[in-house]
Amino acid sequence: MSVALLVVDLMVVVWLVIIQYGMSSWADSYNGGNPPSAPKEALRGMWILVGGAVVTGGGLLALGWRIPSLVQLVVLGAGAGLLAYFAARG
Repeated sequence: MSVALLVVDLMVVVWLVIIQYGMSSWADSYNGGNPPSAPKEALRGMWILVGGAVVTGGGLLALGWRIPSLVQLVVLGAGAGLLAYFAARG
C-alpha cells in the first residue's frame, strides 16, 4: 500500500511541477506583456499538495499506519515546498 501511494504521490508532484508550472512558465514567455501566470499555478499546485498531505497523511496516521503516513507527509510536503519556492521566485 505504501509503495503504491508513493508512486501516485511522485506522479502527482511531477505532473504539477513539469506540466502545470513548466508549461505555464513556458507560455509566459509568449504572452505579450500580460502578467505571468506561472506563480499562480505554482501556488495552486502547492495548495493541492498540502491538502493531499493533510488528508492522506492524516488519514493513514489515524489508521495507525505511521510509516506510510510519514512517507506521505514528507513526499507531498517536499513537493509543496518546491512549488512554494517556484511561486516566491516568480
